[in-house]
Amino acid sequence: MSEIIALPGLIDVHTHLRVPGGEHKEDFRTGTAAALAGGITQILAMPNTSPPLTLPEVMVETLATARHDVLCDVGLFAGASPAHIDRLPTLAPYAVALKIYLNDTFGKLRVEDVPTLRACFQTWPREKLIAMHAEKQSVAVGIGLAATYERSVHFCHISRREEIELIADAKMRGLPVTCEVTPHHLFMDVTDRERLGMLADMRPVLGTPDDVAALWAHLHDTVDCLATDHAPHTLAEKQSDNPPPGVAGLETSLVLLLTAVTENRLTLSRLIDLMHTNPRRLYNLPEQPDTRVEVEMTPTTIRNEMTQSKCGWTPFHGRTVAGRVKRVILRGQVAYEDGMVLAQPGTGMVIV
Repeated sequence: MSEIIALPGLIDVHTHLRVPGGEHKEDFRTGTAAALAGGITQILAMPNTSPPLTLPEVMVETLATARHDVLCDVGLFAGASPAHIDRLPTLAPYAVALKIYLNDTFGKLRVEDVPTLRACFQTWPREKLIAMHAEKQSVAVGIGLAATYERSVHFCHISRREEIELIADAKMRGLPVTCEVTPHHLFMDVTDRERLGMLADMRPVLGTPDDVAALWAHLHDTVDCLATDHAPHTLAEKQSDNPPPGVAGLETSLVLLLTAVTENRLTLSRLIDLMHTNPRRLYNLPEQPDTRVEVEMTPTTIRNEMTQSKCGWTPFHGRTVAGRVKRVILRGQVAYEDGMVLAQPGTGMVIV
């Protein structure tokens, strides 16, 4: 008989649910179904939508859609936009945190001017976190801002040796910085891009084997969270002449990391820290009473046809992992069991 492992409800602080404007790729119902299938009961959604989450009226409308559709708990990031920077304080009541894009991303929220950055750090409420998409030298900019304004900065999807080592140096000096890494940056590298083509294209791009080794080496001290950066696109879009960057990840992150546990690359207690304890603390997220995830530890092969995400594919198709999510209990109710999503739309909570 296979072993059953019980975990607390897991948290993913970096997802793209494509609402509003990208519902053909994902929506609140399918995205939260994918979360439950992956053992995740709280998710935070990014603001680079269409229109982006940079105005209070857009936030209010999007939250109303979420309340009607979500199967697990969801919070939204506000987006920093030079065009609407004067409205930034009015977004805070509707958002769990602020997202600033310093590097190229999917969407039109890149911040390149100092006045916008100053306004973000001066006017965004200090009790709510600032998260950054920062790569290479932009990580140094983010660290400098954290030091200058003496407030916390969280770095999203760190993927390179130079970045994780710089963050480690900043932490050693007591600066208020934290970071996350993604499973695809831990379990894939540039050689997978050669194998999968644009199906393995994302931002940040896949690193070298040396970059991957550095992320694993810092997983036990420097890294604070494991986050999927779930960014679904249809196969037709990925195979087009202008393929968008991003891959799905909500359904595969836990089973990949549990495989690492069985290989003694990670401890189960550290996995819980990275996917539950630390995310809740950093983003000041509410507890979920009587919530747990049960995983059956039996070898399982990831298949595209198993996905709940609307995109219908994963870059990990064909990979064998050490277990599968058997059951998810959310606030005392069975939300997912043996491949079936049982939660009803609207049973999830909206976090603000």
